[in-house]
Amino acid sequence: MAKIRIEENGSVRTVTLTRAEKRNALDYEMLDELLAAFSVEPPKAERLTVIRAEGPVFCSGMDLKARKQNLIGTSPIENMLYAVENYPLPVVGIVQGDAIAGGNELALHCDLVIASTASRFGMSLAQIGLAPTWFLAKKLLEVAGPVKTREFLFLGDPFPAQRMYDMGLISRVAAPDQLDVEAQKIIDRLAANAPLSLKAMKAVLVREMCFRDGIYHKDVDKLVTNCGLSEDSKEGVTARLEKRQPTFKGV
Repeated sequence: MAKIRIEENGSVRTVTLTRAEKRNALDYEMLDELLAAFSVEPPKAERLTVIRAEGPVFCSGMDLKARKQNLIGTSPIENMLYAVENYPLPVVGIVQGDAIAGGNELALHCDLVIASTASRFGMSLAQIGLAPTWFLAKKLLEVAGPVKTREFLFLGDPFPAQRMYDMGLISRVAAPDQLDVEAQKIIDRLAANAPLSLKAMKAVLVREMCFRDGIYHKDVDKLVTNCGLSEDSKEGVTARLEKRQPTFKGV
């Protein structure tokens, strides 16, 4: 059964996460479906793609049960997020509920984000013994800057949507019952703009933000990998699944 739904309506394509019963957690099948959705060439009529989700949670991040089964190697979430970021047309994220860890990254890899005031954004990796890869940390630095990125990562506590907006990390906030109305205003504006301009602007902005890619970081990658292979990460993931506080030993 598909874990996303794709709807095309003239100039607007909508990609909806449909795993609400699992808080829209990203398992490997869902990542593959999202990757495929953003690896296609847009049809001529399309002006933008919307990402949204069913249920009360936008996306709770990687499915910890899937994460626990495969701790070795680079997560395919990076390939999916790269495809979203490099999609030729603007991508609008409509965040109705919490966007945590990989869900936070999915939202921030959208070009514009409209969020409900009831939603929160966070990176809880330090609380379960993991660390973001170079690619994931780069996005946080791009949108949040070094000071707020440190708070995001080191503490791991979620930021309310209003605070995200006040810091300039997302485009709009709206009361829950007005979220779709505000989002539609942005969608209509984008759909009315020149498609060649949108494509050119997207390409320019994505390319100009690639300057960190060429920095040597194999040593940093090793540190991140060691986190994922550590006893602490096993304990952290298990504790989160068992809904208890983890006991970290630094090994």
